[in-house]
Amino acid sequence: MPLFNRSLAGPGYVILNGIRIINVITLISVIAASAVMLVKTFVVSKFFFFDGVSHIVTAFISLFLIITELPLFRSYVANNWPLLAPSSGFVTLGIIMIIVGVSILGNLNKQATSQESLGTHYWSIVIASGILSLILGVVNIFASYIFRSRKLGVTARMLRSHGAVAQQKALSSRSSSSSRRRSFHLGRSDSLPLYHSKAETMEPKRNISAPLNGVSIEQPNLAHHPAITGGRI
Repeated sequence: MPLFNRSLAGPGYVILNGIRIINVITLISVIAASAVMLVKTFVVSKFFFFDGVSHIVTAFISLFLIITELPLFRSYVANNWPLLAPSSGFVTLGIIMIIVGVSILGNLNKQATSQESLGTHYWSIVIASGILSLILGVVNIFASYIFRSRKLGVTARMLRSHGAVAQQKALSSRSSSSSRRRSFHLGRSDSLPLYHSKAETMEPKRNISAPLNGVSIEQPNLAHHPAITGGRI
């Protein structure tokens, strides 16, 4: 992160949290604009179904982005939406906001959502939400690249949450993740069964020495054998 140091971590924390507040306000205005266009589409347009579905989808996307911007369901977001997780930047958020803004502004060309149909006040809400979404999308992308440090593993979202201690949080998260990976690999190696080939499991052959050559063997004295002496010694 080019601006990550002790002196600028505090201002970066304030700037990024200010952008977060504007993000939430912009997304709320997108939901309001989608609701206005949804009602007008049902009233004016004959083919209102697909237009209505597009407005509902836009509203739900904006609501989901609001949830990711607030400290809600962090574990769920981290496990299922890693590009919007606390350890990621704002690039994905910015791209989605740009797409939402283009979609909002593109609806103004339709008869059901034109200025004459919506009225000046509602039309102003729709165009303002679209422009703000476009601008904030670009701002989030630039902020994600400015307030980060790839060398230290600190993202702009980490700086927004932890401020000057973001570097320590990044180090602790990396150490915990590496220990989890190491324990996972050790568990797999300990739990896997060991297989041996048939040749390895066979009983080893015994080496029997050859008979001794040139050694005379004397017959034992049978005079003291129990069969001859009748068991008497």
